Amino acid sequence: MALFRLSISLPDRPGSLGLLASAIGAAGGDIRGLVVLKSEDGRGYDDITVAVPGSDPTDLLNVLGAIGGVEVVSITPVE
Repeated sequence: MALFRLSISLPDRPGSLGLLASAIGAAGGDIRGLVVLKSEDGRGYDDITVAVPGSDPTDLLNVLGAIGGVEVVSITPVE
């Protein structure tokens, strides 16, 4: 498994983070760390460290991109 740090922006409302976590699991990812950075103008900003099968996070990015209101601001490999 490969580790990636994702900076995420999502709607700041009940259930948004749970939906995001469920989507990560559905894509085969395992959350290894989560930092809630801030809430601003109705948006939440989080850094999430995720282990994904193999070394390509494309499937994870596709699943997250299909969630309304979720934006992957950046993704970087963690060594």
